[in-house]
This record gives sequence, structure tokens and C-alpha cells, in this order.
Amino acid sequence: MAGSTKIDYDRIAQEYARNRQVHPQVLRSLISGSQLNNTSRFLEVGCGTGNYLLALQQESGASAWGIDPSVEMREIARQRSPMLTILPGSAESLAFPTGYFDLVFSVDVIHHISRWEAYYHDAFRVLRQGGKICTVTDSEDIIRRRMPLSVYFPETIEIELSRYPRIAVLKSQMVNLGFIEIIEEIVERPYLLTDLRSFREKAFSSLHLISTEAFNRGLNRMELDLQEGPIQCVSRYMLLWGTKPE
Repeated sequence: MAGSTKIDYDRIAQEYARNRQVHPQVLRSLISGSQLNNTSRFLEVGCGTGNYLLALQQESGASAWGIDPSVEMREIARQRSPMLTILPGSAESLAFPTGYFDLVFSVDVIHHISRWEAYYHDAFRVLRQGGKICTVTDSEDIIRRRMPLSVYFPETIEIELSRYPRIAVLKSQMVNLGFIEIIEEIVERPYLLTDLRSFREKAFSSLHLISTEAFNRGLNRMELDLQEGPIQCVSRYMLLWGTKPE
């Protein structure tokens, strides 16, 4: 996966587990859009420490599989529930039978995948007819308007724009591979930031890719603003859906 040479996810797995949480609107959309039930099977690609994998399994009762290249991330995910099947794996080569899953999804992962078309090709294969794929990611507009990340750490913007694929490119690849009913959905959650631990611990991968000076400058600004009261933030995501034809 692209970016792995710059960020050691084994080393920061504990920080992710402490600070990264399920976005409630993303979870709600995954549930409603996939229509999973207790006879369904789903796969999360790049499951990390298992937040979404566990939440979706508990909400739907479906059988849950997750793959991730990080040993430490997988170990944390395994400890969360015996109901989860956690495996090492590559997004570009999914080692599952054809037509096995009702849903294949990823959250904040597509920018770590070096060959997007290879991933979509294999996801199409492992989905049953009528199965869904969902890529939860950030559009260019979302990246530029991230609050607080892009406001306090503007150096992350160009870095992120170079890492994240354009939505139009992903849609084109999906169409070429045979996906239909391609839908863009934007969800957002306003919240008040009162604790900077997740930023101090760099629980957002882009903070590992800016200079120490830029990081310290942004963190100092946040700490000063927080002295005046909670920081108003908005967490946004783009959900890109597709369906394998019947």
C-alpha cells in the first residue's frame, strides 16, 4: 500500500486504537446502504484496529471479515471480539472465493492503495451478484475544508491532495469494471473539540508527513484557541457506492 514506507502503522497502532472512533453517520449509511442481515457476509479492506468492523457486525449480525497489512493493527482488532475474522492481506489481491461477500468496504484506506483499479477488479470478483462496494474517502473539497486539520495544519492539504485519488477517477474505474448504480453520498457530523490528545499523538496519518515545525505551530495554535473554549469542528466523508449487477 502506498504510504507504508513513510508511516509505520505497527508503531502507531496503539495511538489509533485510543483516538480513532466510528463516525456515526458513516456507520448509519453503511447499514442502510448495504442492507446486511444475519445471513450476510462482509469484508472491510484495511480494517485497522477494527472499529467499523466490530460496529457493523454488532449492528447487522452479519459475518465479518477484515484484512490489514499491519500486524499490530490486526492484533488489536482480534482482541476486540471473537466474532471477527481478521487476516493479513492486500487490497489488490483479495484471497477469497468469487461471489463470497454481500458488501466490501473501506474507510480512510483508498489513498493507501497503490493500484486502485486492481482493488476494484478483485472487489468486483469477490462480491455476489447484487452485492455492494463502498469506498469511504475524502473528496478534494473535503480535504481543503477539513476542520480542524486543514485549518490548523494547512501543510497537510497539498500532501493529502497528492495521496487521495480524485472521485472522478475512482468512478471511471468502477464503471469500466462493470459496477452500476454508482452513487456519491456525503455525510457530516458537527462536534466540539475539547481534548487535543488525538492531535498530540498524531492519530491522523498526514500529521506524520509534515515537518516538526509545522506540526508544533499548528498544535500551539490549537492549544491557544482551546483556552478560549471548545473548538467547533465538522467531520465529513464521501461515500462512493457501487453495485455488482445481478
